[in-house]
Amino acid sequence: MWKRVVLIGSILIFLSGCSVQKNETEKLKDLDYTIVEEKEVPEELQGILEEKKTESFKLTYEAEGSLYLCIGYGEQATGGYSISVAELYLSENAIYFDTNLIGPDPSETVSETVSYPYLVIRTEYLDKPVVFQ
Repeated sequence: MWKRVVLIGSILIFLSGCSVQKNETEKLKDLDYTIVEEKEVPEELQGILEEKKTESFKLTYEAEGSLYLCIGYGEQATGGYSISVAELYLSENAIYFDTNLIGPDPSETVSETVSYPYLVIRTEYLDKPVVFQ
């Protein structure tokens, strides 16, 4: 009898510990953003970008109620590169930011000088971690 009670109790405790979990990356909403021109980047952030631009980087910067998301793809052999924003969205636990580096079109004449493509966007400040994808 006691063995049966203990077994049933153990099963109930195990089942009560199991629950359905939400996908923490599930999109709650897309976030509005603005691509920030170099001359509009806060001075302190501009200095940080200048230091980091030769290597790939991902960083966030908060100023005056705005969140700046920055991504750089390091040194490229030529000019003609651009960066597109694939997604910027809010989930329950984080902000997700996904970008793509787009190389020069083969038919395009590009500068043969080294370039350092990077992108800075500004969005509303949210107290969430940022996941760069």
